[in-house]
Amino acid sequence: MQKLALDEEILLQVEQPARYIGGEINSVKKDPDKVKLRFAMCFPDVYEIGMSHLGIQILYSMFNRREDVYCERVFSPWTDLDRILRERKIPLFTLESQRPVRECDFLGITLQYEMCYTNILQVLELSEIPLRAADRSDNDPIVIGGGPCTYNPEPIAPFFDLFYMGEGEVIYDQLLDLYLAHKEAGGDRSSFLKKAAALPGIYVPSLYEPRYREDGTLSSFEPLCPEAPASVRRLVMSVLDRADFIDTPLVPFIRVTQDRSVLELMRGCIRGCRFCQAGNVYRPQREHSVEYLKRYAEKLLKITGNEEISLSSLSSSDYSRLQEFLEYLIQYTKERKINISLPSLRIDAFSLDVMQRIQDVKKSSLTFAPEAGTQRLRDVINKGIT
Repeated sequence: MQKLALDEEILLQVEQPARYIGGEINSVKKDPDKVKLRFAMCFPDVYEIGMSHLGIQILYSMFNRREDVYCERVFSPWTDLDRILRERKIPLFTLESQRPVRECDFLGITLQYEMCYTNILQVLELSEIPLRAADRSDNDPIVIGGGPCTYNPEPIAPFFDLFYMGEGEVIYDQLLDLYLAHKEAGGDRSSFLKKAAALPGIYVPSLYEPRYREDGTLSSFEPLCPEAPASVRRLVMSVLDRADFIDTPLVPFIRVTQDRSVLELMRGCIRGCRFCQAGNVYRPQREHSVEYLKRYAEKLLKITGNEEISLSSLSSSDYSRLQEFLEYLIQYTKERKINISLPSLRIDAFSLDVMQRIQDVKKSSLTFAPEAGTQRLRDVINKGIT
């Protein structure tokens, strides 16, 4: 049995010790000493929130398909364990191998919302990794940021070696292959970052010189070497069905925030609401085929044993073949008494007949967005609903 990073005495002192022991159903087990690259995937929030994030599960499954890569997870510890780790000088560790995060080649941090920025510093500090990229040596992991907040990276740029801007399925394998070749050739940290900057979608803050106006806004942004492009364009999967989904979803031992199977219908949005960050960063709208969704819906429910499936997208009712897919899914779930959850429905784009049929299985979750309180405000924010 694998030795845990925390002994029994410590686990009995903290709330929800299952957050820190790993070993969940479908978690990946590899020998850390026999893989060429170790990648610590971090959601900088508590375990229950991080394990509810679909992107973490997708990348975890994608990376671990490679025999030469071991992707492990790390989350921001709750305040009780944070205090103990500091007092006893125990470095933050990954769940899979229970080894210190600082021993990994990469620390990948997903940036989903600005409220987690202080947790990023907490993770770096507890991992005993220098906070600022400029202070790190060849013995420290490459700290990489991804997710929607990378589209405005400058507030946290000093703490990251590089940012991956866009969807992870596009060139992550290419980036990891580049690192492995560079590592085998005995290259140092700075030369790897220069090579990485030449890849599309990769932003290396240390290779640019930003200048600011007196009010703090950015006035210019100059690359410092030929490898760094003048502008970095985000990476987008043009055909979603080309990306494999989750082979074996992780099943936590404890109840997490979104305690259900999650199936992604599409990415992007056709609406163009004026306030919406996600509607801009995930453009253009791209859909999975019904055949793809059927295959993975069955796989997710069989492997996890979950009693609810959530159909995820920015606006589920905008999926062009929603009714066709729901006809199939209702029949499949009705026989097995499984709930169907539809988040983020548009009031102007949903069939009452389908809603009634979903409720016939169980009292399922349907979430409608009220959009705005007055017609004037709906017009201002480009909602287009009367």
